[in-house]
Amino acid sequence: MGKSRGRRFRQVPFSPAGLEQRCHEGDDPDEEPAAELLEKVQHPSAEVREYACASISKLLQEQQAIPAFLQRDVVRCLGPLLMDYSLAVRETAAGALRNLSACGGFEVCDDMVSKDIMTPLVALLKECSTGLDANQLSPEKRIEMDKNYIEDIANEAINLLWNVCECSSTAVHIFNKEGCLEAVLLYMKKFSTNVDLAISAANCLQAVTEDNPDLLYSFNASSQQVLETVMLCPESTMKHILLRTLTAGIIWNIKGTIPPGSLGSMVNAILKIFSESLAIDAGETIIRMKEAEKNRLKLAVEGETEENMSDVTENCVLSEDYDLEEIPKGKVKKGENDISDFLPPDQRELKEVTALLMAQQTALEIIVNMCCSEELPTDTEFLEAVTSALRALLQTMASKNISQQSVTPEQLWTLCEAGMNSSSASVKVNIVSILGISGSILAKGQDTAEKLKVIGKFLLEVAMKESSLVVAGEALDALFDVFADGKEAEKAAVEIRLLPALKEFQPVFKMRMRKGKGKYSTDQLCVLDNVKMNLRRFIAYQETLGKSPTCNSEEL
Repeated sequence: MGKSRGRRFRQVPFSPAGLEQRCHEGDDPDEEPAAELLEKVQHPSAEVREYACASISKLLQEQQAIPAFLQRDVVRCLGPLLMDYSLAVRETAAGALRNLSACGGFEVCDDMVSKDIMTPLVALLKECSTGLDANQLSPEKRIEMDKNYIEDIANEAINLLWNVCECSSTAVHIFNKEGCLEAVLLYMKKFSTNVDLAISAANCLQAVTEDNPDLLYSFNASSQQVLETVMLCPESTMKHILLRTLTAGIIWNIKGTIPPGSLGSMVNAILKIFSESLAIDAGETIIRMKEAEKNRLKLAVEGETEENMSDVTENCVLSEDYDLEEIPKGKVKKGENDISDFLPPDQRELKEVTALLMAQQTALEIIVNMCCSEELPTDTEFLEAVTSALRALLQTMASKNISQQSVTPEQLWTLCEAGMNSSSASVKVNIVSILGISGSILAKGQDTAEKLKVIGKFLLEVAMKESSLVVAGEALDALFDVFADGKEAEKAAVEIRLLPALKEFQPVFKMRMRKGKGKYSTDQLCVLDNVKMNLRRFIAYQETLGKSPTCNSEEL
């Protein structure tokens, strides 16, 4: 994952080709490169140190190479280089450590923290955050420090921080104690000029804010303003959609800092962003981006062909003057120690599509967290906002045929129990509607009868026992949607004896409507009349199903 700059090196006594060759020789191919490279990171030449770090970064992407480096204390070798006087060395060292943390797993990250990687890492992050503000630097210092270079270093460092904080509670404690929040928020503020850095910072902050009550005290009005600004950024690229989605997740994690009266509007804003990302057709986007990539590469090849013709002429002249070999047409001769091959090709369209898919996955994961929250507030306004927004979101997902498998019936149950215990009829209406939408999607799948039975029993109970006719009518409507069609729905309906239950309840519902006419508005009564009519039709439909050979045999 670590990305190093493409730089050319001269007078370096080793090359990637040599390393790769030695990796395939001897009984333990990883031992010699690890030993040699870790020796080179102490070299007095900054270019040698940079090249060594870049080579280590590449090797650490292979899990089988990691033990050899760990045995040679790679963390303590590379850690001090995070504060090297050479910016290039800082970036490649941070990239190597980032790869180690990403490819090594939880135990390696814990080991990195125990070997005090956080001390130089925190110092680097804070120094980079200072360097990002050019106004704080003298004119001489601004010339000396390449601003984009600092952002690249910050991106590697923030990804390293993200990895270790996800794996180590000690790292999270240090994050809190050292006040890293300010630096991370500053990186997020760069969204208009460096969205990649802002996304890395948002990923890190979303991970750190999860189940971290100690950090909540650090969020003041200023930091919340930063998050709000990022969440409302107007750019429409896939990367910016991912950034807004991650920021919405951060705000959900720190909801404890939001005043109770603002919780409802906060939830609406969050779920509006989730709707935005989930409403995009990923399949169509992939096709469109693939076409854009083909057109871009075609134009690039046409431009390079013309440029390479002049390059060949120049290289032929050089060959005559300096007895150098001719560079083949369309090829660029690279120095023996050029590390540009370490870098991934320019795949901007792929990165955009990946950002969209990550945004949609993140949105669904946070929705699950919202539904499963054990600390779900019982504030009526909050519950109305959550259930209304989630209802609208699920309707959008259903209309776009977006899978809702990430939100399981068990997870929805937490929200349902909280909602049905509310005194608000609006909350209860939203709850039964949410179950209706989820159930209708399940009915189109296979082997879903058991889940449909659970939903059906719940909706039947609400319809029969709920004191509010509006809620009871919504529950009946939801039942009609869930059991409207499909073999799994037919099977579940038979097993919960849906038809006999509705036939028994039909006269009760009519009687309750007659008695309750004075309690409900004209619009509500109109809706209830439609429910009464649909109940009659649905019973007739279920009776026709009961006469089919399949259903009769199952019932018997």
